[in-house]
Amino acid sequence: MLKIKKDDIVQVIKGRDRDKKGKILQVYSGQNRCLVEGINLVKKHKRQTRQDQQGGIVSIESPISISNLMFFCKHCNRPVRVGISQAKDGTKSRVCKSCKEAI
Repeated sequence: MLKIKKDDIVQVIKGRDRDKKGKILQVYSGQNRCLVEGINLVKKHKRQTRQDQQGGIVSIESPISISNLMFFCKHCNRPVRVGISQAKDGTKSRVCKSCKEAI
């Protein structure tokens, strides 16, 4: 089970985009990678395929390894580790390991 999910806010801890924050757009669980908004941008050459479409060089996000990301806690206002707690009725929920707040 992955500890980060779609629409979470994460911070990059390694690489070219270190200390940048972004929202997760998509998670590729089989590859342990995810797509983060505005992070790991690469240039792609696009050809004009229709008359009303613009061609040229565009910047798109490419997937980044989950090991290079940390969950950003709004309560602590810093990147933190995520834990999983189980309630008495058996339901599991994610919690911040620093402030023990539910995510």
